[in-house]
Amino acid sequence: MTDSRQVSVCVVGAGSMGVLTGYDLSEAGVAVTFLVRPHRQEQLSRPQFLYSYDSHSLKTYSRYDVIIDPAALSGTSFDFVVVTLDGASLSADAGRTLTREIGRAFRGTSTGVILGSIGLDIRSWFLEQSGLAETQVTQGTTGSLIYEVPRAKIPWHPGVKADLLAKADYGYQPLSPAAFVVDDSAPQVAADFAALFGVNGAGKCATLTQEEFGLQFAAFPVIAAWELLDWPSLADLDHTNPTWQLGVEAMGEIQRLSIFGPSGPGASRQTTPENVLALFQQMETGVLPLDFAAFNAYHHGGKVNNQDHAFLRDALNRGELEGAQMPALRALVARLPPAQKP
Repeated sequence: MTDSRQVSVCVVGAGSMGVLTGYDLSEAGVAVTFLVRPHRQEQLSRPQFLYSYDSHSLKTYSRYDVIIDPAALSGTSFDFVVVTLDGASLSADAGRTLTREIGRAFRGTSTGVILGSIGLDIRSWFLEQSGLAETQVTQGTTGSLIYEVPRAKIPWHPGVKADLLAKADYGYQPLSPAAFVVDDSAPQVAADFAALFGVNGAGKCATLTQEEFGLQFAAFPVIAAWELLDWPSLADLDHTNPTWQLGVEAMGEIQRLSIFGPSGPGASRQTTPENVLALFQQMETGVLPLDFAAFNAYHHGGKVNNQDHAFLRDALNRGELEGAQMPALRALVARLPPAQKP
């Protein structure tokens, strides 16, 4: 990618992660095209407004194209495709069809795919379904908390510019110094994609090992425990709470799965109810004035609830196949509500 032509990226999905990723890439001078379902096309026919909790400013985003038919990917020449569907949506019938269309369009090409869907070993599933080469597909995610303002009803805290937030389609707050994070499962794709974010000061894309990247999501049992407690402020939670302890114990069990390599057991030794609560409390304070509990109640308690719960059930199945003892995860999964209708 040393030529001077404009880099082009197809962002699959125009929900929260898709729109913010598209905006960041556009700021870096990338030509962005969204592939969306028809009901999203109308929203994207006008500029999107993003409220930054960090700078308390309203960003306007309008430099993009839109397509609605996955079959239209054939014959295109995107440098990257960024898949931003949640794991449950990707594994549903429409997601499988989409995955096959991505494979048909870019198999045997130089196009790199950034898989932003979350699931236990979901990259292997995507490679099998798409037929793409391992060197083409790496995993990635946004480094920010982002939500749809009209739908979420997040409480306002001091510092929020309420008049600007009321005009926004999306609100976002950086959770890490990096605007985006990729893993090294396809090293050249990861390096080339990360390089885009340094252009024009648009942000930074960090690269983690596959194990480090995957271990981020081993915290899903703690999120599930928080859900079962009905999302209290973490400042009001005691680490001796039995449900919290169950979630942390389940987190440690997942960390010890073989998929996380030698990094997992080391991480599990640091996974105590007190340490995990302190980390989450630090995040709750760090993302203010965004309300961390309300954001997670909207996002993990609703928007990607099926994805999270599927991850936990898949982890339990994986553990049982490996002969691991996972009593805490088994007990936690038994308390989860039924899957929500899409």
